[in-house]
Amino acid sequence: MTIKLYGAALSPFVRKTRVALALKGIEFESVHVDPTSPPEGYEKISPMKRIPALEVDGQYLADSAAICAWMEKTQPEPALYPSNAMEMGQAIWFERFVDYDLAMRCTFAVFRNRVVMRLIGKECDEEKVQHALTTTIPPLFAYLDKALDGREFLVGDSITIADIALASQMVNFKHGGESIDPAKYPNLAAHTERMHALAPFAKTIEKESGFIQKVMG
Repeated sequence: MTIKLYGAALSPFVRKTRVALALKGIEFESVHVDPTSPPEGYEKISPMKRIPALEVDGQYLADSAAICAWMEKTQPEPALYPSNAMEMGQAIWFERFVDYDLAMRCTFAVFRNRVVMRLIGKECDEEKVQHALTTTIPPLFAYLDKALDGREFLVGDSITIADIALASQMVNFKHGGESIDPAKYPNLAAHTERMHALAPFAKTIEKESGFIQKVMG
């Protein structure tokens, strides 16, 4: 089985997929795709030209959630989705909440302005960043902190796709120069620290941080 993962390293959705593949022990080839300038014909791989996309023996999957669901069926162990029906639904909910609601604030408001815009030679909209930090992010962090109260993981007693998705967004938040206030959100801060200490996250964070420091001075 030949597997290719299309995407860019700093994308939280690509990172989520890469970490899940690593935890599953699934070998793959990384193919760089700039989401702002995808190669000609990329829509045949990803209809909306988004990243990540996966190629498996000439067949394609687009979207990180679809890819992670595929790998769970392909390589069931270690399980990243709970066997309990309610817990599985909760894991899928948290993944969706993080990939859409949290990503809009932490990645597309903070990280995109603080990092991506500078990388492409444009101005950071700091007003948009501050609005996210003071208005739209706090209630989401509060919700996640409450969900993690007394828990090591968001759902069940082992790591799930929900934890991976959340920790991946928090990498971008960190790249954007921000950190979670442990005084306000102790459970979320502790969860992020634990997740980022895992080998697949630690390695990619070190590599990405070095790249960002190099290109941005």
